[in-house]
Amino acid sequence: MSTQANWSYPTAIRFGAGRIRELAQACREAGMARPLLVTDRGLAELPMVAIARQILAEAGLGDALFSGVDPNPNEHNLASGLAAYRDGEHDGVIAMGGGSGLDLGKLVAFMAGQQRPVWDFEDVDDWWSRADPAGIAPIVAVPTTAGTGAEVGRAGVLSNSATSEKKIIFHPQILPSQVICDPQLTLSMPPAITAGTGLDAFAHCLEAYCAPNYHPLSHGIAVEGMRLVRENLSRVYADGSDIEARGHMMSAALMGATAFQKGLGAIHALSHPLGAIYNIHHGTTNAVVMPAVLNFNRPMIELGIERLAAYLEIDGGFDGFHAYLLALNEQLGIPENLRAMGVVDPDIDALVAAALSDPSAGGNPVTMTAENTWALIEACL
Repeated sequence: MSTQANWSYPTAIRFGAGRIRELAQACREAGMARPLLVTDRGLAELPMVAIARQILAEAGLGDALFSGVDPNPNEHNLASGLAAYRDGEHDGVIAMGGGSGLDLGKLVAFMAGQQRPVWDFEDVDDWWSRADPAGIAPIVAVPTTAGTGAEVGRAGVLSNSATSEKKIIFHPQILPSQVICDPQLTLSMPPAITAGTGLDAFAHCLEAYCAPNYHPLSHGIAVEGMRLVRENLSRVYADGSDIEARGHMMSAALMGATAFQKGLGAIHALSHPLGAIYNIHHGTTNAVVMPAVLNFNRPMIELGIERLAAYLEIDGGFDGFHAYLLALNEQLGIPENLRAMGVVDPDIDALVAAALSDPSAGGNPVTMTAENTWALIEACL
């Protein structure tokens, strides 16, 4: 079976090994003549970014680069990126990297022509309608990990350094108009990042599957995304050069981000404040809290998990699925709990308040309260 494809759901996606060579064409189709490539500091030093810049330069599109992106990007990174964008008189953004590079790049493009502060566009009610759509620059996304699915997302996550909160900034036009998913770009991911990002994709699919909102398209995508993770994550963890499995994990990542239009839940409501306060890896945090959240939601999701387990060929219904998650985390070297990740003596009251105010909390199958969220955090510790 060929693994080359052109997709237009949820946006235009060029999928397949070697398709980074089409970067200049994707930029032109997005309407760019002077793009700014945004990525993180570590990635900026790798050959894949040099190749991307060479492709752009040879096509007459320049080779401008901004790499001032922290692992959990904040408003200071955004301000610096916007200064680089405006000073260079750019007309679009190539967002390249894992979740941090993709999110920051998308937000640079989103804020390029806005007059209000970025916090005015948080994913609350219809705040997105405050934005001037004419001020949003075109975006080409190039993921280099297989986890966040930010390449097909209509939002970007930004940490507020003053309050240690992660905020979801939303607008339909944050969705990149062109995406290049080239699994060759993920071959250099070390095992720990392969595991954390892969389980991030699984968490997206699982929370979307469990969310009570009606969205059968996303529901079905979530199921198939989990199957791809189950069949391929262990393969790429054991052999990072397995290009076929790498490709399937890239598919699972973008499927997870497509599926969670249906909703997220307590996994992300916890991991967002934990990441903002402790600067720990988002996907790995999701993996650590996932088994406890599954138990937390059991009264509302048990039947659905039994059906899911049967489809994924996991014996034992809900308990078998829970045991599978624990075993997978152990196999992939995921810390046993939050304390093992360095979350020691946390301010649980502050974490509870942050979790309850996170937009993801509203999609959880069991209503989150101060009392039960406190108990959930204790279980994760």
